[in-house]
Amino acid sequence: MEHENIAVGLDIGTTKIVAMIGKKNEYGKVEILGIGKSKSLGVHRGVVNNITQTIQSIQQAVTDAEISSGLKIGDVVVGIAGQHIRSLQHSDYITRSDSDEVIDENDIDRLCNQVHKLVMLPGEEIIHVLPQDFKVDGQAEIKEPIGMYGGRLEANFHVVVGQVASIKNIGRCVKSAGLELSGITLEPLASANAVLSQEEKEAGVALIDIGGGTTDLAIFKDGIIRHTAVIPFGGNIITEDIKEGCSIIEKQAELLKVKFGSAWPGENRDNEIVSIPGLRGREPKEITLKNLSKIIHARVVEIVEQVYLEIKNYGHEDPKKKLIAGIVLTGGGAQLNHLKQLVEYITGMDTRIGYPNEHLAGDSDAETTSPLYATAVGLVMNSIASKEKARNNEIEISEEENISEAASDASQDTSDTAIQVQEKPKEKVKFFDKWAEKFKEFLDNAE
Repeated sequence: MEHENIAVGLDIGTTKIVAMIGKKNEYGKVEILGIGKSKSLGVHRGVVNNITQTIQSIQQAVTDAEISSGLKIGDVVVGIAGQHIRSLQHSDYITRSDSDEVIDENDIDRLCNQVHKLVMLPGEEIIHVLPQDFKVDGQAEIKEPIGMYGGRLEANFHVVVGQVASIKNIGRCVKSAGLELSGITLEPLASANAVLSQEEKEAGVALIDIGGGTTDLAIFKDGIIRHTAVIPFGGNIITEDIKEGCSIIEKQAELLKVKFGSAWPGENRDNEIVSIPGLRGREPKEITLKNLSKIIHARVVEIVEQVYLEIKNYGHEDPKKKLIAGIVLTGGGAQLNHLKQLVEYITGMDTRIGYPNEHLAGDSDAETTSPLYATAVGLVMNSIASKEKARNNEIEISEEENISEAASDASQDTSDTAIQVQEKPKEKVKFFDKWAEKFKEFLDNAE
């Protein structure tokens, strides 16, 4: 990497692969320096099913991003999705040896690492361990236990689990494309970072990210992630329905969906017709927009109802009361006409389209702020955050070393005055860094 404060997100989707390069500007906003996009070949419903084609698609997207930014990409944070992802709730605790010392980050790391050792089903691996709330010596509903006294530290966790083979295949594609994998993030979490405000997360909100192969859901309440799910349907299945229903080729079906598609059949009059050229001199086909929107409507209703069922499972009978901020739609599928109105009609919840401009610099171009790039923007933000953490750690460690050196010099100079310095452990490695190291080892061993 030419500049250490530059971060790269790689969104490996079913329809497209996006490489996005960004950095934090002086106002704390994310500035996009370059973007590369390629057609995703070899990925089906968020899972790699052709290694060679996926590597080529990644290389093309990365090359485009390097050309548009004039920078060289070294390491990337990758998004993971797919129907193999599942989530569960888990509670765990640790007993501290010295309750007279305040709880620090090492204790939370120890608790998270303990959860990472949970025995999963064969072929599964934990991707994320996300603390929700803590208990200290039985005192409940603590959001931030650092700095408190206590002997027993307890927490409820949201644990995200995925298949080892799928994670390894993504790692292999990234390494074979000549890149370093610095971290893996669940795609709905990345999208949530990009399009949701802190107020929405506090009030309670459901983020629905409609991609090509999957629809991802992330529910937040009181500023904490409460539920995640991946539904194995997305925009591609709507295109497939149009192709079958209108007896046309896939390319034409996709164009029809993007240009004339609507999720609400009542919007189109019966006399609105679109003509599609026939193959090899055959007669052109005429399709009414009303029929087209009926086909789209049927499939979109199915997807929205499945997502709403997941939301109801979290919010029990009436999610409207629990999730005050309602629903935010993002991803390429969110650009379908009248989708917002249909979602409001089915769920009865306030709905808006989520654009990833919440944290982007003001001069970002319109393409970057499209819902299509929400996941990529979120991955860049995650990469920036993890690099900042790593830098702060290094500063902390060097400061501690300087203090201990100064103290040893002072003790040599003044033999009368005994200066005691309590040395902290030199390596205060954060959980994310440990996880990245473990993951790299895991990939190396797999090869």
